[in-house]
Amino acid sequence: MAMGRGNALMAAALFCLVVVAFQSEVSHAKTYIVGDAKGWTYGAQFWPTGKSFNAGDVLVFKYLHGAHTVAVVNQAGLDSCSVIPKDAKVFTSGNDQITLVSGNNNFIDSIADHCNRGLKMTVDAV
Repeated sequence: MAMGRGNALMAAALFCLVVVAFQSEVSHAKTYIVGDAKGWTYGAQFWPTGKSFNAGDVLVFKYLHGAHTVAVVNQAGLDSCSVIPKDAKVFTSGNDQITLVSGNNNFIDSIADHCNRGLKMTVDAV
């Protein structure tokens, strides 16, 4: 009987440890407003400078609905200011929340010449 109670206690302790470890990982995700008070507008490409990002962090793109968009693109899309790949997600709400993945996360405004005028950005998440 003592052996069974010891195993149950060990299992409960292990369960608690796993729960605490999981909560610790989840609680590290941060939410950032792109461009701070200015929001998603020209010059945003410099906003990530000096900041550290992790996979799972959330970027909030705030802009006047209809004035801009946010397209999640690959490197070719960033370089050419094109929505590449063709099935890239394009957000239009003016209050878009995008969760970062590990590596480079590239964003452009897909409206007319907005990207060519500098409304694009890369965020590197570890």
